[in-house]
Amino acid sequence: MTEHTLDTAPVARTEPAGLPFTRLLFIATGSVSAAELPSWISWLRATHPALEIQTVLTRSAQRFVTREALNLLTGRRTLVDAWPEEPVLRAPHVDLTAWAEAVLVYPSTFSYTARLALGLADSPSLLTAQCTAAPVAVAPALPPGGVQSHAYRRHVEALEQRPNCVVVPPVPALSLTTGRTDSWAAAPLPDVLDGLAALHRRITEEPTP
Repeated sequence: MTEHTLDTAPVARTEPAGLPFTRLLFIATGSVSAAELPSWISWLRATHPALEIQTVLTRSAQRFVTREALNLLTGRRTLVDAWPEEPVLRAPHVDLTAWAEAVLVYPSTFSYTARLALGLADSPSLLTAQCTAAPVAVAPALPPGGVQSHAYRRHVEALEQRPNCVVVPPVPALSLTTGRTDSWAAAPLPDVLDGLAALHRRITEEPTP
């Protein structure tokens, strides 16, 4: 969990460029930044009305935002990032991989970023992100010292070596614990979408070998 306060409220952009995809898998993890999701989703719906958004919340993200709020805002049932306890007819990660034209992890905690970089696939969203050929944008949100951490920098390097992954650096934020601006919030969503859109165009415009 990260515990900064946010200075990235969704007011930065009112006329965004068009997105080159129409189905976005939006994964949120357990940072306090997740509390801003309803505002960001509202902004997305207002600025990109044709965009379909499928939200997935990790268990820790549910401490900061409710599935009910996201259901109403997206018009789709928000999924919990856990393996079904009951037998299912279809594997959720397979359906998500086939559906998503782009994947966004926003915010991405230190732990989730590390698990993704290490190739772990112990939840439906991680397995989807590992298996998809669609572009994946990761927007870390980190505690004080997180950006300077050797482990974090190694994980970012590993993710950026993937042809379908971009890591958008976090921005300084006020720590609720220290009272100083030494924490790190996820970059504003428009900036992360710009990175995701650019990566999508680069992937789709590359000639097939």
